[in-house]
Amino acid sequence: MPEISFVLPHWMYWSGLIVFPLLAMIFYRRKVSEETSKPVSLVLAYFLLITGGFIGVHRLYLKSLWSLVFIALFSSVLFVNVEVRGARDTLSEAHNDIKLAEFKIQRAERDIQKNRRGAEERLTQAKKKLTDAKAALVIEEENTDRWNSTASTLGGALLLLILIDAFLLPKLVKQRNLIEQAPPDSGFHCPVVEAEHDDTREPFTFNRVIAHVNGLAGEFVAYWSVIAVFVYYYEVIARYVFNSPTIWAHEGMFLMFGMQYLIAGGIVLREGGHVRVDVLYNYLPKRGKAIVDIFTSVFFFIFMLTLLVTGWTFFYDSFEVSEVSFTEWAIQYWPIKLSLSLGAALLLFQGIAQLIKDIAIAIKPSVAELDTEVRPEG
Repeated sequence: MPEISFVLPHWMYWSGLIVFPLLAMIFYRRKVSEETSKPVSLVLAYFLLITGGFIGVHRLYLKSLWSLVFIALFSSVLFVNVEVRGARDTLSEAHNDIKLAEFKIQRAERDIQKNRRGAEERLTQAKKKLTDAKAALVIEEENTDRWNSTASTLGGALLLLILIDAFLLPKLVKQRNLIEQAPPDSGFHCPVVEAEHDDTREPFTFNRVIAHVNGLAGEFVAYWSVIAVFVYYYEVIARYVFNSPTIWAHEGMFLMFGMQYLIAGGIVLREGGHVRVDVLYNYLPKRGKAIVDIFTSVFFFIFMLTLLVTGWTFFYDSFEVSEVSFTEWAIQYWPIKLSLSLGAALLLFQGIAQLIKDIAIAIKPSVAELDTEVRPEG
């Protein structure tokens, strides 16, 4: 198989982190608003063809036995590529043997000119090794060409099947939908889950605004996990099918998940998902919990303010010097350090909203009734 040397441009990395979640949020809301849906989606079928067509994922989605053909071809490609790598290594050794034999011939000829003992015998042996090495090189070249030809044939057949399915997919999806007539789908509804994410049930306007903002931020960065699926899929195909590992996949996803961890902190606090010591806390009444939260929030705000100021300092310094990573990809660092301050701000405002609610509950415990079914205990 041919090698690929694609390096993800920096602008594409950053724009992808922004544009893809926005499009996913729009498409999801549009899909939820639809009153009916078909058992098999053409958009999803093409999505699976693009991302998993090599192994026939789109055919599995259509419940077609032709998926076995794709799996067999892809398995064959992987096997042949292992042989190609082995043949290339052996071919490289054959070239090295020729260079070594030529070097020994040159050295033996110099020794003959200097009338050194045994030089003629060494020359004869070196020439014999050169002849054997050239013969081995011819064999290894033929072997390498044979495996490369096999890999190209299998890859071409796989690509041809994918292109054929790209044209046939609308018809195949239509046929599958006729077979699987499903009742109208009114969408997913779960009262418990919907209540947990109902921002309008927050007791104060400020709390509702902050809860909504953190909800959007959490949803936005959640779609980054989907990007990771695409990137690691590409990395696996590039590494094991085309023998071309990337220099950007691991670093890009490592940094992305770090930013996701920071920005999602606000919604995790909103949902009560952060780790806490609650051995005694869970036994307290609502008002008691609110009072404890008021006192312990002092440590929270100290940490958040420190993270906010320090993160902004890191971002400003990084932006001023146009800091990049020390790897060959050299991605910009200032957007990543900006996420420190952004995540701290989201956490800080959510903490303020929680503090306002705790004070209200401590003064008037009946306020807690609005929040009883919205947030998990602890």
